[in-house]
Amino acid sequence: MENRESRDLKSLPLDLLKEKMTELSEKPFRAKQLYDWMHVKLAGDYDEMTNLSAAFRNRLKEEYPLTTLRVVREQTSAIDGTKKFLFALPDGNLVESVWMQYKHGNSVCISSQVGCRMGCRFCASTLDGLERGLTPAEMLDQIYRIQKLTGERVSNVVVMGSGEPLDNYDNLLVFLRMLTDENGLNISQRNVTVSTCGIVPKMYELAEEKLQITLALSLHATTDEKRRRLMPIANKYGMKELMDACRNYADKTGRRLTFEYSLVGGVNDTKEDAEELIGLAAPLGSHVNLIPVNPIKERDFVQSNHAAIAAFQKRLEKGGVNVTIRREMGRDIDGACGQLRRRHMEEQSE
Repeated sequence: MENRESRDLKSLPLDLLKEKMTELSEKPFRAKQLYDWMHVKLAGDYDEMTNLSAAFRNRLKEEYPLTTLRVVREQTSAIDGTKKFLFALPDGNLVESVWMQYKHGNSVCISSQVGCRMGCRFCASTLDGLERGLTPAEMLDQIYRIQKLTGERVSNVVVMGSGEPLDNYDNLLVFLRMLTDENGLNISQRNVTVSTCGIVPKMYELAEEKLQITLALSLHATTDEKRRRLMPIANKYGMKELMDACRNYADKTGRRLTFEYSLVGGVNDTKEDAEELIGLAAPLGSHVNLIPVNPIKERDFVQSNHAAIAAFQKRLEKGGVNVTIRREMGRDIDGACGQLRRRHMEEQSE
């Protein structure tokens, strides 16, 4: 008996979907019709697929349940219109996604896992550990549902929600190829960013794929000692190993890395931290994205004050580093990854 994952047609690239149609004694062109309904027209139900026969649709409904996420909660920021969605997966697990409007287009930040096992000290996603990785269809459908719900085209995708994308490596690769496939949404690889806390072996593997995506390293500290305080992954891979992997990625792909750096008041926002960060970023030509950390009630970290953030940015610029401060989107709607899911689960258990 096939398990749910092997019956998940939305996770199959077009060539594999063609093979599946042959298996089902259907004409190969059915695969293109199905793929088009799932990945271009973003159908949420087989009944919408009107050019497929009723008998075939009924067979698909019975044997191959269509992966479609259900909105459990939706929040809209009164400040900037950012929308946060809490989606239920087919097995009842919950994930969060965020829709953000920028001048250059609409961006969606998606989750790659239910929970996370990386244990970063400033993140709410990791508080309850890892449940499981998402299938390619579950990653794609976060974008599809949001595009249908907002009626707006998504032009940029960031895999930076709950979970560590490189800890769900095989599914992530299928997702990236399908997202950027000309037969689907056809989003440019250059408009896709994947975040990692620094799983070094997977960074080397990803470099070999020679994708044109942006790899964003969650750096957050400039020394092994400080990084270990914030991120348990630093106990496994030291700064030297990490920077070697970054250099290799840049060399193999020709793509500039982004360093994500969450500023935590009194922890990693000093003049010395800025100088050390220049030493890491400048030789690689990396872009630094400063993130005023979102306070979460389960942790005692606080955000650096505005003067400290501005001074930090100025130092980096003086050191020849390209730097931006991430706009705080949706601050009034459980902005940090994992907060909405966690609050919803707490309310349900009361």
